[in-house]
Amino acid sequence: MQPNFLIRRAVQLGLTANALRPLRARSTTIPAFFAGWLTGELAPQFLALTAADALVHTARHGVGDRSTKAGLAMAAASAAGLATLIRTGHGARDEIEKALTSALGEDYASELGRSDLGLPWSELALPFRMGAPDVRVDRNIAYAPGGKRFLLDVYRPSTPVSGAPVLLQVHGGAWVIGNKEEQGRPLMRYLARRGWVCVAINYPLSPAHRWPAHIVAAKQSLAWIRSSIASYGGDPRFVAVTGGSAGGHLSALLALSQNDPALQPSFEDVDTSVQACVPHYGVYDFAATSGSQASKYRLESLIARRVFAPGRDPVQHLDDYVAASPLDRISSEAPPFFVIHGRDDSLVPVREAREFVGRLREKSRQPVAYAELAGAQHAFDVFTSVRSAHVVRGVARFLDFTYNAWKAENR
Repeated sequence: MQPNFLIRRAVQLGLTANALRPLRARSTTIPAFFAGWLTGELAPQFLALTAADALVHTARHGVGDRSTKAGLAMAAASAAGLATLIRTGHGARDEIEKALTSALGEDYASELGRSDLGLPWSELALPFRMGAPDVRVDRNIAYAPGGKRFLLDVYRPSTPVSGAPVLLQVHGGAWVIGNKEEQGRPLMRYLARRGWVCVAINYPLSPAHRWPAHIVAAKQSLAWIRSSIASYGGDPRFVAVTGGSAGGHLSALLALSQNDPALQPSFEDVDTSVQACVPHYGVYDFAATSGSQASKYRLESLIARRVFAPGRDPVQHLDDYVAASPLDRISSEAPPFFVIHGRDDSLVPVREAREFVGRLREKSRQPVAYAELAGAQHAFDVFTSVRSAHVVRGVARFLDFTYNAWKAENR
């Protein structure tokens, strides 16, 4: 009997099953997310490990005992599930393309020249390697007084550029954790190679800092970009913003609260508009005004307790929460949006993104693209995977198209 092999295969089968159909109970939300996220995005690596484990075990011990036979059956089931996850991840290419053609037109790609649609196999082999010799990173630049939570990094081509479009990356982490080095790097690396200048920021975190410190800091970083990014080769007139989860909330709010003096204390006259927004798996129903039970639970258990100041009851001070909610700040002045969300997101249900996109499309005069990714969990783009590589290339096409349209209007 070889119980360790059986246990390994049982654990892998459970992880694969959860990635295919995540557990939905509220008590299992966090473990279901972590297990499903890693298994889904690392499915090729898990498939290779499963095959190697089965081959090594049978070579050493044969297939005679019942434990081994059961383990091999589980390995076969896991392999089938992991292959399904790989195919689903690869399907993001078509999902992204459908979203772009629907919002930008069937012939949008003809205006971009040659598009890079191939997978980066060297990066997929080493998904957690984030450095790139052809990308220069200037680290820990202060964009406002206040220490390490007011620092940013600039990603740019190793060859000097000038007048390049700018991307602002806002990290997630439920407004209480996170760092600028942890998220958005595959996208920034890819865009920097294509001539963009990218800025990743820290911002104050709760509970040490309470709302609206987070969005005020994000707007301060925009003020820094407007005054200083030209020194790094960027064009301060065109800034797109992106981020995931809480960063998706903040990036969407930046796009929908442009030049709001209430969120720009002592720098009310600075232009804090953005020219495009690409939120990933963002929190949009911040004030729970849609009636969603998931949004209400998040508001009561996290936002009201840890993000807002103590005593700011969301019933008595609803207006304060509404002012912080992208869902409730949509107007005809919204810039172009590309909203991306995973259909299997355990932390921010996909129906929240659907509601946000529906309202955006009702009011905005600009394109609103929406990609709903089958099989995708929260945080699917943190490192390079089959799915995230397709998403990165699709986001780049959206941003290039939007930038070209902006240039045509501002000649």
